[in-house]
Amino acid sequence: MISAAFPRFASSFAPDAMRGRDWRWAALFGLFLTILLVGVVEGQISRGDRGITPINSSGDFLAGGINVDVTGDNADDAREKGWREAQRLGWAQLYRKLNGSEGPKLGDSVLDGIVTAIVVEEEHIGPRRYVARLGIQFDRVRAGQILGVSGRTLRSPPLLVIPVYSIDGIPQVFEKRSAWQRAWAEYNTGQSAIDYVRTAGTGADTLLINAGQTGRRSRVWWRVILDQYGAADVLTPIARVEYSYPGGPIKGYFTARFGPDSKLISSFAMTGPSPAALPDMMEKAVARMDRIYIDALAAGVLRTDTYLVLEKPVEKVDLPEDLTMEEDALPSDTDSSIATTAPAGVQSFTVQYNSPDVDSVTATERAVGGIAGVQSAATTSLALGGTSVMRVAFRGDIAALKTALAARGYKVQEGGSTLRISR
Repeated sequence: MISAAFPRFASSFAPDAMRGRDWRWAALFGLFLTILLVGVVEGQISRGDRGITPINSSGDFLAGGINVDVTGDNADDAREKGWREAQRLGWAQLYRKLNGSEGPKLGDSVLDGIVTAIVVEEEHIGPRRYVARLGIQFDRVRAGQILGVSGRTLRSPPLLVIPVYSIDGIPQVFEKRSAWQRAWAEYNTGQSAIDYVRTAGTGADTLLINAGQTGRRSRVWWRVILDQYGAADVLTPIARVEYSYPGGPIKGYFTARFGPDSKLISSFAMTGPSPAALPDMMEKAVARMDRIYIDALAAGVLRTDTYLVLEKPVEKVDLPEDLTMEEDALPSDTDSSIATTAPAGVQSFTVQYNSPDVDSVTATERAVGGIAGVQSAATTSLALGGTSVMRVAFRGDIAALKTALAARGYKVQEGGSTLRISR
C-alpha cells in the first residue's frame, strides 16, 4: 500500500516543484537581463569623451587668426604685451572687415573696455618670449557704437543643429568625437543671422539626437525633441569624407538640409592634400554652411513648420473662474462710458507677435506705435517665420495697453508683464 501510494504522491508533487523552480529561474534571468539593459543604456549615455561643449555663442564680434611674436622681461610680461598687441591688431582687422577702411586707433584703456574675451588658438611661452595665434572678442554694443554697426540684427527662430558625420558609410552624430562636430562647436555663431541651438553631445543627447532621428518624419516625436532643447525647427548639416589612400588627398561632400522632412537646400564638395588638412576643411565648410542657411533665411526657405510649435492659445474655459469673471466684467470697446485716462507714468512692456515676413514686422510696429499713449514700439528680438518680441513704452498700465490693442483688432493674451497679440 505504501509502495503503491508513494509513486502517485511523487508524480503529483514533482510538476509543482519543477514549476516553482522554473519561476525562480525566470525571475533570476529577468533580473539579470534588466541589469544588463540598464548597463547598456548607462554606457550609451556616459561611456567615453564624446561631447564637445559649444563656444562663441554670444552676439559679440570676433577677430581671429591674429599672430603675435613679442618679448618681455619675463614670461608674464611677454604674454601681457602679446595680448595687448593682439587687441590692437584685432581692432584694425575688425574695422577693415566691417567698413572696408582703416579705422581710428584706440588706446589700450579703450580697448580693455570693449574687449570681452581673448581666445587662445595656439600659444608658445618661453622665459622671455611669447608666440601665439589669438582671437579677440569685442562687445557688440560698445564696439558697435564706434564701428557704426547697429546692435539689432536679423535673426531666425531657434534652430536645433544635428551635425551628421559619415565615414566609411556609417553616419554618426555624437557617438564619437569627430572633426565635423568640433567645427560646429567651435564656430562663432553670434555673428550669424541663424539662431543655432547647439548641444554638447553628452548625457541623453546621444540617445535623443542621432542619425536615425534625422530620418523620422513623425511631427509628434520631433515636437518632443525640439521642445526639450527650446528650438522651433531643425537643421541637418551632413559631411561625408572619402580618403584616397593612407596619407593621400581627401575629399569632403557636404549637404545642407532643413526641417523634419530633411529638405535639401544646397550641397558642395571640398578637397584637401592630406588627412592633416581635415580640421581646416571642416572649419571652412561650417562657415560655408552658415552662409547657405543665411541665404535660405533671406529667401524665405527656412520657414518653421507650424506642426512643430507647441504653443496652445489660452482658451476662456481654461482660465480660473475668478479671472473669467473679471474678464466678463470688462466693458466692451464700444462702450462710451469707458474712462480712457491712463496713469501719468510711462511704463515698458513686452509684446510678442507673429512675424512671418519683414512686411508683417513693419506693419505691426506701425500699428502698435500708432496707439494713443504709446511713446515707442521697437522690435528687440526679430524671428522671421516665428515669434518676434517688441518693447513698447506706454503711458499707462498693462490693462490699458491690452484694451487699446484689442480696440485695434488684436487678440490679446496676458502673462505677467508680457502680452501676446495675434490677428
